[in-house]
Amino acid sequence: MARTTAAAAVGYVLGTFPSADLAARAAHHTADLRSEGSGNPGAANVANVIGRQWGASVMMVDVAKGVAAGRIGAGLAAGAGANAAATAAVVGHCYPVWNGFHGGKGVATSVGQVLATFPAYFPIDFMVGFAGVSNPRFRHRTFVANTIASIAWVGAATLWWRRRLPNLWGPEPTIALPLGALTSSLVIYGRFRSSLGAEQS
Repeated sequence: MARTTAAAAVGYVLGTFPSADLAARAAHHTADLRSEGSGNPGAANVANVIGRQWGASVMMVDVAKGVAAGRIGAGLAAGAGANAAATAAVVGHCYPVWNGFHGGKGVATSVGQVLATFPAYFPIDFMVGFAGVSNPRFRHRTFVANTIASIAWVGAATLWWRRRLPNLWGPEPTIALPLGALTSSLVIYGRFRSSLGAEQS
C-alpha cells in the first residue's frame, strides 16, 4: 500500500508539469492561456491561440506524462502502482496544486494512461475517439464524444479484468484497471462540465 501511495504521489506531481504554460513562454506569449480562447491550459487551446505546432508539442508532452507516470508506478508497485500513478497524473494535469487547481481537461494525459496501463485497448480507444471527432453529430460536441469514449474505456477495462484478457506490454488486468479508467473518466468529465458552465455563465 505504501508503494502504491508513493506511485500515486509521483504520478500526481508528473501530471502537474505545466506543459501549456511553458509552451506559451517559449513562444513569447505573455497573456495567460486561462484568460484566452477556451480558457483551458491544454493542447487544443494552445493550438488555437499560439499555433498548431505548439499545440502538437503540448499534446505529445501531456501524453508522455501519462506514460511516464505509468512506467514509474509499475517500477514502484507493479500493476497497482502503474494504474495509481497514471490515474494520478490525469488528476494532477486537471487539478494542479501549483496553479490553484486550474489545469487542462486531461484527455491527452489519459491517452498516455491507456498506453501505459491498457495498451491492448489503445487501438479501440483511437477508433472511438476518431469516430466521435469525425462524426458530424459530435464534431462540435467534444464533451459528448469524450463521454462516449470514457464509457467505452471503462467498459473495456472491466471486460479485460473479468476475463483476464491479454494486455500486450501492460500490467496484468486487475480491478485496478477499471477503477483507474473510471476515476480518470470522472475527473475529465468534471473538467468538461466546469468548462461548459463557465462558457454559459
